[in-house]
Amino acid sequence: MELLVLGAIVLYCLIALRFWQGFHRTYYTQSRFILSVLWLPLLMNKSYRENFRRALLG
Repeated sequence: MELLVLGAIVLYCLIALRFWQGFHRTYYTQSRFILSVLWLPLLMNKSYRENFRRALLG
């Protein structure tokens, strides 16, 4: 159980890091840290979801 939680935290951080690295491909100009940290709940927003996909896939 603890290993599963640790794995989920690591996966969350890796995806946030990937978004951080591809942030320049989005239409956003500020709040890089906040948008990277809160990526999972923000995926409910269609505009954010499109920018998130753009940041990850290039």
